[in-house]
Amino acid sequence: MKEKVSSKFRELYGEGAILFASPGRINLIGEHTDYNGGFVFPGAVDKGIVAAIRLNGTDKVRAYALDLGEEAEFGLNEEDKPAQSWACYIFGVCREVQKRGGVIGGFDTVFSGDVPLGAGMSSSAALESTFAFALNDLYHCGIDRFELAKIGQSTEHNYCGVNCGIMDQFASVFGKKGHLMRLDCRSMEFAYFPFDPQGYKLVLVNSRVKHELVGSPYNDRRASCERVAKVLGQEFLRGATMEQLDAVKDKISEEDYKRARYVIGEERRVLDVCEALEKGDYETVGKRMYETHWGMSKDYEVSCEELDFLAEVAEECGVTGSRIMGGGFGGCTINLVKDELYDGFISTAKAKFAAKYGHEPEVYDVVISDGSRRL
Repeated sequence: MKEKVSSKFRELYGEGAILFASPGRINLIGEHTDYNGGFVFPGAVDKGIVAAIRLNGTDKVRAYALDLGEEAEFGLNEEDKPAQSWACYIFGVCREVQKRGGVIGGFDTVFSGDVPLGAGMSSSAALESTFAFALNDLYHCGIDRFELAKIGQSTEHNYCGVNCGIMDQFASVFGKKGHLMRLDCRSMEFAYFPFDPQGYKLVLVNSRVKHELVGSPYNDRRASCERVAKVLGQEFLRGATMEQLDAVKDKISEEDYKRARYVIGEERRVLDVCEALEKGDYETVGKRMYETHWGMSKDYEVSCEELDFLAEVAEECGVTGSRIMGGGFGGCTINLVKDELYDGFISTAKAKFAAKYGHEPEVYDVVISDGSRRL
């Protein structure tokens, strides 16, 4: 990917580019908890975005999306927002850097990615993190890593129409090889947990059902949680108990009750998994993953038939843990699989899924890797 991006840059803009990269992410557990002020448990992966960037001395950005074969040119003022949705991510990052006092100018860039699109691995966060990190580095803006993650999040909110939490950008910026991170989305405190499950593989099975989170039920779920938190007299659902929820059951809709029940259970599951990992207890980790899947399917209702089918196949094959990963409405399951069951699980999942849905799912082994960096 580095060579591909570099050679296209030379062809379009000449010599002198510097390469930057940021990863996509997985989230072992803790889904839809970030915007509820809860805990998440992500890790950066060995797939992401690579960008070749060179300052051009003008007030214009010239960008080329290699995977799409599309070019965009735009200025750095609010009214210069480009038409192409992919270019809005880069434009948004520029604007958010400026809002934080970063003095930046124009640049030329070519970028490419190998994060599978629509797989819930946050290709958009990888894109935002790459450019936030690069602009901070090249223009010596002095912005810390937490603020770089927030720049990506604000880009989604203000320029791309997705009211996302902070997890994806945080994982992309802070990733550390061989470690998962537990992030408290309320206090922003985080800790690294070594993740090297001997005798197990972490594998994503991509249903290849595309999800589009803009204008989707994602924002509806968030609104549900905010309504319940308000009835409970809290800013977030974080810290609420099932007893408190049951006490206000008659004051909220059945749908909002189910959404909140999932989130309250998920907060507990994240802490259980942290405890289990410290003991090397991967069986408990797996159980909690299945509980999360069915909570997301039945209570939060962000699964789909194909993902439920993949989770069922995993269970039948003796896979330790399996669940939807990402916002839902398509994408991947993340699976914790014993080495000796791996081949059988993959071949069974592919065959059964193809027989039912007419195409095989894609399979990606996950390697936990480093975050945003200059190459």
